[in-house]
Amino acid sequence: MRNLDQVIKAYDVRGIYPEQLDSELCYAIGGAFVSVLKLAVRDGGPGAVVIGHDMRPSGPELVSAFANGVMDQGVDVILIGLASTDGLYFASGKLNLPGAMFTASHNPAQYNGIKLCRPGAAPVGQESGLRAIKEMVEQDAVPSYDGPQGVSSDRDMLTEYAKYMRELVDVSAVRQLKVVVDAGNGMGGYTAPAVLEDAAGLPALPLAITRMFYELDGTFPNHEANPIDPANLVDLQAKVIEVGADLGLAFDGDADRCFVVDERGELVSPSTITAIIAKRELAKSPGAAVIHNLITSRAVPEVILENGGVPVRTRVGHSFIKATMAETNAVFGGEHSGHFYFRDFWRADSGMLAALHVIAALGQTAPGTTLSSMLAPFIRYSMSGEINTEVNDQAGVTAAIKAKYTQLAGVTFDEMDGLTISADDWWFNVRPSNTEPLLRLNVEAKDPVKMASLRDELLAKMRE
Repeated sequence: MRNLDQVIKAYDVRGIYPEQLDSELCYAIGGAFVSVLKLAVRDGGPGAVVIGHDMRPSGPELVSAFANGVMDQGVDVILIGLASTDGLYFASGKLNLPGAMFTASHNPAQYNGIKLCRPGAAPVGQESGLRAIKEMVEQDAVPSYDGPQGVSSDRDMLTEYAKYMRELVDVSAVRQLKVVVDAGNGMGGYTAPAVLEDAAGLPALPLAITRMFYELDGTFPNHEANPIDPANLVDLQAKVIEVGADLGLAFDGDADRCFVVDERGELVSPSTITAIIAKRELAKSPGAAVIHNLITSRAVPEVILENGGVPVRTRVGHSFIKATMAETNAVFGGEHSGHFYFRDFWRADSGMLAALHVIAALGQTAPGTTLSSMLAPFIRYSMSGEINTEVNDQAGVTAAIKAKYTQLAGVTFDEMDGLTISADDWWFNVRPSNTEPLLRLNVEAKDPVKMASLRDELLAKMRE
């Protein structure tokens, strides 16, 4: 029996190729995916799986092994080839088929992985099939099948994807904008030309695009495709200032996340992007629920309420966001990590749709309006951003913080996800990593000085 705890994680499969994730394992996961989710026609399933992969060199080999595992269970595969993760979600939603996306997202070059979904891009996580898949593979218990093998076919869905994105967010009538796009040598270099330019046969948009690192290269020769790390935004920030752009966009490796830089080269908080998109979506769906996780700025629920929506707070993590969206029929959901979820996109996350919303919002303002001035009403608090600190006794440190701060007058606390302590003009959240000896800290306050002092006080407590 093999131990897959380091490879099959809470939301996906991810590991170093080929030491942790190789063809043999992908073949077994393919067979287990069919069996656990009952995807074969004989079990009442759809009888086909759609598969895509990013630009990592190991992708084609692992896709082939996984596809063979699926077909050996009598289930067909539809190979869409190179794709962003939201491109695979589009294929799963459009075709109403389960899907597998081969990507390690923002991880370094030596990694690869698999994101699995049910028909309609519904997530497969620990509680919705991934744990059972892991147990079946660990125990070599994938059932044998001696019936007719499934067949493989190819289908290019890039043009359909681009067209659908343009239909969801109309940017055809925006004013002329200069936009810098840093694809980080990831899949944004494949999808951005199709959506933002005219490579997919769609009408040209009034956008002057400056391309950065569009060459698909899974070795990431310029910088890691992980825009949540400020070091990976330096090139984009400099280019925005150099060319006098209206905004800059940075996509991660599989292009399901998008980060935005304003005309000054300053990073726009994902909480601010959540607020502006929430306002736009509520204009189309008055009174709808909007999801935000518990580390987004307080400005987010304020904006949702101001625009007639219902703010719904959740734990951090896409499985919680998507489940709550389904329960509440929420029109939109945003996370401070740069993931944005859309009801019209099968409740899946899409960096491209977020980018289109920002372009549309700015492009509909008067000429000369800057992104920073447009977003200023949504920036109401000072935030620390997420700070990770190595802590061996996570529970003990969290308990000590709780004991100290809950003694203060006028504070409330909850333990929805880690520990959140709130006062009238500040709040903080401390929550443990699921996989490493880390505590993650987020602090927000009305006053920047208060935020900094509270942040430093908490970090000192965590580092004792």
